[in-house]
Amino acid sequence: MIVGIIGGSQIEKKEIYDMAYATGALVARNQWVLICGGLGGVMEAAAKGAFDQKGVTIGILPQNNKSYANPYITIPVATGIGLARNFIIVHTADILIAIDGQYGTLNEIAAAMTMKKYVLSLRSWDLEKLDKFDKTFFIPVQSPEEAVHFIKNSSIH
Repeated sequence: MIVGIIGGSQIEKKEIYDMAYATGALVARNQWVLICGGLGGVMEAAAKGAFDQKGVTIGILPQNNKSYANPYITIPVATGIGLARNFIIVHTADILIAIDGQYGTLNEIAAAMTMKKYVLSLRSWDLEKLDKFDKTFFIPVQSPEEAVHFIKNSSIH
């Protein structure tokens, strides 16, 4: 199982950092692989959580140099394709967990839902207000534990 963790490259609140870290740690404890954008913010916090649990972390970097990866990425992939790398993350992940985030995260959410992949939203975008939006694959969750519970009980494996 490859779990994509998507979210902002900057974190303004400690609770978001803690959530991302805990989510990454839970991904590794379940022996799943974590894939993310490989940079800072939510990506770094989640990768650190997984790394601290001896998990595998893949970072799909927008730059063409692996040195841009945060120190918790065990497999850096330098793409040189900028934000288009979001589609590699979404295509590779079996399921995604969105934590906080800005427009890049929204781009990944839209791509995932277009591909009919589940996105678990943990304090990320609120899509409930969009009337004509198919919310089948967009699941708000309240905690990292709830996200992992959903994954374990889904038929995605």
